[in-house]
Amino acid sequence: MVQFFVIHVVAESAWARPYSWARNNISDLGNAHCAMQTDPEPRYICSPEHGLMNASFTTLGVLLVIGAALTGGAALWRRGAAAAVARVLLAGVGVGFVLVGLAPADINENQHALGALLVMGTGNIGLLLAGFALADRVPGVLRWMTRLLGITALAACGLFLSEHYLGLGMGGMERVAALPVLVWALAVGVRGLFVRRAPWQPTAEPGRLTN
Repeated sequence: MVQFFVIHVVAESAWARPYSWARNNISDLGNAHCAMQTDPEPRYICSPEHGLMNASFTTLGVLLVIGAALTGGAALWRRGAAAAVARVLLAGVGVGFVLVGLAPADINENQHALGALLVMGTGNIGLLLAGFALADRVPGVLRWMTRLLGITALAACGLFLSEHYLGLGMGGMERVAALPVLVWALAVGVRGLFVRRAPWQPTAEPGRLTN
C-alpha cells in the first residue's frame, strides 16, 4: 500500500509539465505515450516513469487479492453471505488494479476501463457492504468509518462518471472515488498488526478427564 503512494509521488515528479492532482487522472501516470488527451478533460500527458507506475498498480493489486484471501477469519468478518460477497468484491479491487497496471489507458482502453470499474464501482459497493459485515469484535469506529468511506466513495464515483467534479477537478473527484478503499485496507492492515491473539490452549479430548 505504502509503495503505491511513494511511487505515485516519484512518477508525478518526473513530469516536465507539472502533474496536477486536480486536473490529471491517476491513470495518466501510467500512460505509455506522450500525447494530448481530450477526453474527458483536455490535458497533455507525458509520464517518463509510466513503467514504474504500472508496476506499482500491478503490485498493489496482487497484494490486495492476497490480503482479501488471508483476512477471511471470524476475527474480522461475520458469518454469512454478506461477508462473503464483500470479500469477493474487495478482492475484485485488487484484480482491477492488476488490469489497470497491465493495460495502460492509451494501450488498451477497454481493459483499463474494466479495471477502473472494478476499483471504483463494484469495489466501493464491497466497501460499503463491508461496513455491515465486519465482526462485532471489530471496533465500532472502524465499522462506522468503513460505512462512511463506502458511501463517500460510491457518491464520488457517480459524480466522477457524470463529470460533476464539485470544484475538485476531474483528478480530485477520481481520487475521492478510488482512494477510500485503499485507506480502509491500510487501516485494517494496521489493526491486524496490533491485535493481540489469545494464546493457544490445549483442550481435553472428548470423554477424557484432565487433572
